Amino acid sequence: MTNTLKGKFIVIGGITGGIGSKLAARLQAAGAIVTGFSRNGGTGDSGEVAACDATDPAQLDAYFDQIIAAHGKIDAYAHALGSIYLKPAHLTPPEDWNATLLQNLGSAFYALRSCAKRMQGNSYGNLLFFSSAAAQVGIANHEAIAAAKGGIEAMVRSAAATYASRGLRINAIAPSLTDTPLAQPLLASEQARQMSEKMHPLGGIGDPDEIASLAAWLLSDEARMVTGQTFVSDGGLSAILPKPR
Repeated sequence: MTNTLKGKFIVIGGITGGIGSKLAARLQAAGAIVTGFSRNGGTGDSGEVAACDATDPAQLDAYFDQIIAAHGKIDAYAHALGSIYLKPAHLTPPEDWNATLLQNLGSAFYALRSCAKRMQGNSYGNLLFFSSAAAQVGIANHEAIAAAKGGIEAMVRSAAATYASRGLRINAIAPSLTDTPLAQPLLASEQARQMSEKMHPLGGIGDPDEIASLAAWLLSDEARMVTGQTFVSDGGLSAILPKPR
């Protein structure tokens, strides 16, 4: 993969997050030029991180305009940000529903809109989004986040069809619960962690570096024939019913 990523200019939304930071490290190790943003900015392993709120399309447009002005192009974009919201529908206030949609599906659409507008003229490039295993299989108390992430998968398929003739590849990854800072409230106790591990047929929960490895491959030219796909990494949670242990 090293040769197919070397010299590529890649932007990561959520570059300071659990998966975003691991992805940045993998891409840089493979020779890519990596930059990115987070909601509050600051400093990450990749250096200075720009502040940009992906739920605000005007901020995203301004950010990508600055990137194009400074670097001339974007080869790939990964949207590694979102939220986790776990409540049954009858206990979900409308404001929480709207916020969950905006933070996940809305931000992904705004990023797609900004990037496609600026990348399609290159006749190459790709975009990567993150869904969830909750969009693949019914999991109790996941109604809002499942709807938002399921929307991302549908968006990816449609956008892949729209932009294929313009050289853009668009894919998604759907992890199950992954050991990131965002997930720590769900893993706060040993009992909670064990319950989460038992939900996965392979045992354990996701590792952010493993997800980053898959993401790096999808952003590389080794995946040049892959578009419109959602790759599930969930320890078998959404696909198999294992034998009792």
